[in-house]
Amino acid sequence: MRSSYSQRLKATLVGAAIALSSSWAHSQTLLDGVAAVVNDSLVLTSEVDERVVQVQRDLRAKGQALPSDQVLREKVLDQLITEQVQLQAGERRGIRVNDRQLEAALNQVANNNNLTLVEFRNAVIAQGQDFDTVRANIERQLLLSNIQKTLVNQRIRISDKEVENYLNSEASQKQASLEMELSNLLVAVPAKASPATIRAAAKKAQSYYQRALAGENFASLATAHSDAQNALKGGTLGWRVVDKLPTSLADGIVKLKKGDISAPIQTPNGFYIFKVNDVRGETQLLVNQTKVRHILVAENAIRDAAQAQALIQEIKQRLGKGESFETLAQTYSDDPGSAADGGSLGWTQNGQMVAAFEQVMNQTDIGKVSAPFQSPFGWHILQVEDRRQQDLSEEKRLADANNTLRQRRYAEELNYWVRELRTDAYIDIKS
Repeated sequence: MRSSYSQRLKATLVGAAIALSSSWAHSQTLLDGVAAVVNDSLVLTSEVDERVVQVQRDLRAKGQALPSDQVLREKVLDQLITEQVQLQAGERRGIRVNDRQLEAALNQVANNNNLTLVEFRNAVIAQGQDFDTVRANIERQLLLSNIQKTLVNQRIRISDKEVENYLNSEASQKQASLEMELSNLLVAVPAKASPATIRAAAKKAQSYYQRALAGENFASLATAHSDAQNALKGGTLGWRVVDKLPTSLADGIVKLKKGDISAPIQTPNGFYIFKVNDVRGETQLLVNQTKVRHILVAENAIRDAAQAQALIQEIKQRLGKGESFETLAQTYSDDPGSAADGGSLGWTQNGQMVAAFEQVMNQTDIGKVSAPFQSPFGWHILQVEDRRQQDLSEEKRLADANNTLRQRRYAEELNYWVRELRTDAYIDIKS
């Protein structure tokens, strides 16, 4: 027997949704023949026929030569079997397409055709197609995408070392557009220096580095102790393009930010210490963040909307009388993720919360408690504890590197996963 989900999606296609010919599709019957058995589901002959017609239509539209009918049918059947094992894997894991996702996908298809959703539906019907079939086809496409992204990404593990190696390999790309205003201090080492001389120079450089970190004026240190030609200028080098520096020096400073001081960098000439006075050619990602607590009162089986509103008003009055926000959050908040921590949501920023919450959060002064307000989750009261501007450039850089490495692995891992599904499946292709 076929699963209920497979029965509902029986007549859908993976090809372009709006090009289906529903009049032809509906001429087929549910039991016109079985092309293949895939575990407990069936691939029907009508599904193969419909997909073949669609593929032929697509190839002709692109001006491509058509393979023989036999070859095309074999490839289409193989594709449908592959899709079926993926749909079954998704069904076992409870992966679904919710109404909001489907509505967004339909709107995107309409927008791609410069139509509203209503206009898109009317256009489909005007072309003699069945809109429910088109909708089901888009749902199938979206479901397959959700299944693949969820289950394949779970198989991919990116280590911190892989990210580090990737960032190092990409360093030259960053250096090419990066300029730094630098000062330096050099502890020189003579040619053919003995190991003891090198150790002594390293120890001296380390002491200057520690003094600079402790806040001693870098220019004064360089003037007094640097062996470089620019010592009397306080070690000033001016603006330098990072990739124009020797590789050993560039690698030692490329990740530094404005105000940072490098640890001693060993070169054949001696030990260099750099101070980054300024940086340009690199975009900072400065984000305004708010540290906030909240209390959520939601409707539930024993509390209706009016009772929820009455309770949040009572909590507000108790806060006004000086009761602890944290204690009331632990006692009454229906947000299990924050209630145990006194309602704390930590540092948050726009884009992480629903619009109603963000609007009140942004309008509430530090140390103040908001009036009760409603969101899709229920009634809230929030308290703003602090605000700051945070540079998330490094976090974004790490996230981008992780995402790039994941994308590189995704196609290969997808192939492995599909191969395993097909190997483990019972597949009986009918003649």
